[in-house]
Amino acid sequence: MKLYLQMIRDGGPIMVVIAFCTLIAVFIFLKKYMQFYRAQVNVDDLIKGLVNVLKRDGMIEAITLCETTPGPVARILSAAIHAYQNGDDIKQSLEDQSLIEVPRLEANLNILATITYILPLLGLLGTVTGMMETFRIMQQSSAVTMPELSKGVHLALVCTAAGLCAAIPCHIAYNFLLTKVQGFCVEMERASSSIMAFFQQHAQENAQNEEK
Repeated sequence: MKLYLQMIRDGGPIMVVIAFCTLIAVFIFLKKYMQFYRAQVNVDDLIKGLVNVLKRDGMIEAITLCETTPGPVARILSAAIHAYQNGDDIKQSLEDQSLIEVPRLEANLNILATITYILPLLGLLGTVTGMMETFRIMQQSSAVTMPELSKGVHLALVCTAAGLCAAIPCHIAYNFLLTKVQGFCVEMERASSSIMAFFQQHAQENAQNEEK
C-alpha cells in the first residue's frame, strides 16, 4: 500500500486520475461479477423441471418456479409461460423480454471498456507532462543537476507504468465479463427454443385430444 501511495505522490495529478479510474473499474467488475454469479443456473435442469410441471398444466407452479429462480433465463421462460397462458404471441414475448435482459447484462460494460481504452492514454499524457517538466528545468537553468532532471523522467516513467499496469487487468476483466454476457445470451436462446418447441407440441397434443 505504501508503494502505491508513493507512486501516486510521485506521479502527480495524472496518477490521481489513473488511480480514480482504476477504482471505478474495480467497482464495476466486482458489481458485474456478483450479478452474473447470482444469475447462474443450470438451464437444463430448469427446463426439465418446467416441462414436467407444464405437462400437468401446472401454470401457476411453473410461474412460481421461474420467479423464485434468479437470472435472465428464468425471466425469459416466465415471459413465455405468461404469453401462453394469456394467449399472446410467445415468440414476440420472448423477443421483447430479450430486449430487456440483454441491456441489463451489458450495463456498465461500456464504462469499463472506456476506462480500459483511456488508461494507457493517461499514462502517455503523464509521460509527456514529465518530459515537458524535464525540458522546462533544463531551459530555466544552465547548471542542471541530475536529481532535478531525474525528477521529470521519473514522473514520466511512473505514469506510463501505472497506466499500462491498470489497463492490462481492466482489459482482461472486460473480456471476461463480455464472455459471461455472451454465455447468458446463448442460454437464453437455447431456453427460448426449448420452451417454444414444448408449447408447439403441447398445443398439437391438446388439439388432437379435443378431436378425439
